[in-house]
Amino acid sequence: MSKETKFVDVIVPLAVPNLYTYRVPFELNDAVLVGQRVVVQFGKNRLYTAVVASVHDKAPLQYTAKYLHAVLDDQPIVNNIQITFWHWLADYYCCTIGEVMLAALPAALKLSSETRVLLNPDFTDKTQLSDEEYLIIDALEIQQVLSLQDISDILQKQTVYPHIKSLLQQKAVVLEEELKEKFKPKIKAFVSLNERYKNNTEEAFNLLSRAPKQADILLMFLQLVKENAHGRVDKLKLQEASNSNASNITALVEKNIFTLEEIEVGRFVFDPSKASSSPKLSNEQTRASEEIKQHFIDKQTVLLHGVTGSGKTEIYVHLMAEHIAKGGKCLYLVPEIALTTQLVGRLKSFFGDRVGVYHSKFNDNERVEIWQNTINENRYDIVIGARSALFLPFEKLDLIIIDEEHESSFKQYEPAPRYHARDAALMLAKMHECKVLLGSATPSIESYWNAKENHFGLVELFTRYSGVMLPEIFCADIQEEKKRKKMHSHFSSFLIEHIKQALENKEQIILFQNRRGYAPLWSCEDCSWVPQCHQCDVSLTYHKHSHLLSCHYCGYSEKPPITCKACGSSKLKMVGFGTEKIEEELAIFFPEVKIARMDLDTTRTKHAHANIIEQFENRDIDILVGTQMVTKGLDFNNVGLVGVLNADLMLSFPDFRAFERSYQLMAQVSGRAGRQQKRGKVVIQTYNPNHWVIQKVMYNDYAGLYQQEILERRNFKYPPFYRLISLTFKHKDRAVTDKAAHWFTQQLTEKLGKPRVLGPETPYISRIRNYYLKTALIKFERNASAKAVKQVLNEQMSLLSQHKEFKSVRVVVDVDVV
Repeated sequence: MSKETKFVDVIVPLAVPNLYTYRVPFELNDAVLVGQRVVVQFGKNRLYTAVVASVHDKAPLQYTAKYLHAVLDDQPIVNNIQITFWHWLADYYCCTIGEVMLAALPAALKLSSETRVLLNPDFTDKTQLSDEEYLIIDALEIQQVLSLQDISDILQKQTVYPHIKSLLQQKAVVLEEELKEKFKPKIKAFVSLNERYKNNTEEAFNLLSRAPKQADILLMFLQLVKENAHGRVDKLKLQEASNSNASNITALVEKNIFTLEEIEVGRFVFDPSKASSSPKLSNEQTRASEEIKQHFIDKQTVLLHGVTGSGKTEIYVHLMAEHIAKGGKCLYLVPEIALTTQLVGRLKSFFGDRVGVYHSKFNDNERVEIWQNTINENRYDIVIGARSALFLPFEKLDLIIIDEEHESSFKQYEPAPRYHARDAALMLAKMHECKVLLGSATPSIESYWNAKENHFGLVELFTRYSGVMLPEIFCADIQEEKKRKKMHSHFSSFLIEHIKQALENKEQIILFQNRRGYAPLWSCEDCSWVPQCHQCDVSLTYHKHSHLLSCHYCGYSEKPPITCKACGSSKLKMVGFGTEKIEEELAIFFPEVKIARMDLDTTRTKHAHANIIEQFENRDIDILVGTQMVTKGLDFNNVGLVGVLNADLMLSFPDFRAFERSYQLMAQVSGRAGRQQKRGKVVIQTYNPNHWVIQKVMYNDYAGLYQQEILERRNFKYPPFYRLISLTFKHKDRAVTDKAAHWFTQQLTEKLGKPRVLGPETPYISRIRNYYLKTALIKFERNASAKAVKQVLNEQMSLLSQHKEFKSVRVVVDVDVV
């Protein structure tokens, strides 16, 4: 045991600016390593799990170092590149490294004295428990829930973290958060042929001589089973292929011709029977792939601009296979959890169980398992996930693919760090010395500018895979249809006719409405009074399934009023429409059709995305109504028609990116139409069919959009020529918010110059969760020192926190606001 005095600088999971130094007890000198979790006391009595950032022999000068309590890990769970990456995120996005740590680590790796522990109801084997662990389990059987402080009192020990860690590993206990959504394995029923008839099917057919329907099912089974090495067929697939029902198959089981078994398939478990070699690339794809590799020789980042359906995913697969063959690892980022559902199956068919999945809908046990499997660098060759997958402990990262790189979903808004996964990935790639491939049919203006300026490589694909034609795009003029009284509620006669035609052709339909809920407004016909949220300055949205008026900002809800609270009138009406209302009205127009909705309300549960997508892929849904979720890279074979119900809502949004985003959303959702030798159709409903953005969508003219947008960005000093930092001031007193915002921006203006500081302004929504808001914008030249601007900003925030009148005002900093 080493007797030298050692100290550690640790990252505590709190919004404090500095690392803190603790003294290492002699008995732990040989055990402590950078990247391990340790238990430290911060403040008077609070214990936290911190991460060791460095080990050294220098005592702090400003305070006496406390001893750390315990080391939780045998090996580091965070590597040196991650710690460097966390530091960069904190500096670049103007937050603390503790906030980055909170975002990066799964909750089960962040035990604190407030953590609540519960008994796992499935745990029965107590034989492996230590005496201390046995005491904890006994106490939990009596009290159900214990805090770490309670456990500390029971054991009469200050440090109980190692015991909790051991119980978690044995799955004897769970943390409270985990019970919010308990994991349920996916079970499927499979049919196989009874052993007796495997070499004598003729005997089986003789038994069914008087049951022709059952004989047809047996014949279909024998055809399908040839594709399956396990000798079994999915029961539902057999029912569908043979056009039969469950009772027919049950009859075959009762006659001992079929054997029925239920198997846990797991949502991302690989079925070896579905293994396939890498897809063969077309000539165009081969050209694009070779160009990407050529650019990678002298550039770190390449932008692949390929129209929807051009086969970008197949190019990704080939590139990943080549990097894996050289011993590298790949990270595949997608903007939506829904996309992982489709892509995982495809990637596993090529790479088997070497594909890991990581996103926020996994429960904490699953996230920790992926984390630990990533530390074991031989477990995964590819990790696919949403933006949080950036934080995994990669060792030999060789390629990062960012699909749909233009998506605003890659931006984290709350809480800090407010990072953009695409931009952060570029820095992570520098640290790993690996390559980055950005892919999109509608690249962000900034990425395309970087490619045009030769900062990135640029590769373009203008034709769809297998020569499939881009969809025909039509406009339905709502104003004209209303004049002629041809509108069917919110549907133009033009759209209704095309829906009927698609249904007759046995094609599926996607309808896009970028607003959830049933109706945006519940209004009085006499005085125009509208119910407002009590905590936010917004009107409440009506949700019919719950019969509640809800606020989409704070979650407040109330029952709809029977009479107007202003004038007492009973003439209350609903104004506008959301996805829920569209779903209901479609059922009136098309009562025989299966309709489903995909928005935030229908996808709150863990596997809701996967279930809806699976049903749509299996053609159990005829019409899918959705918000932005349906626009993002989903690949369906049978979509003949896409409808955009209200294009003007997007175009009129008060934001300098409104036209860019409108084009991206309409072009992306249009790309869902017409796959596999069928030319799809798109109907855009609008009051202004001649709007230049809609015209660009109709002619798939991204280059025209880019030329127009880049000209305006240059003239009005917006990205990519200028950088933006948004400031939001929050306080429960409106006067204090106003005064602090004016004082702060005045000080900033003196130091940065008047043209660089805009505001303060009252935002469109001026109060959220009872906090009054003011906003300001720092706009500075691309070639100016961002570090110097942020240093001035940080100094000003320190002065604000010391100001007697304004110290309780919160300032939210959003760097590179999206």
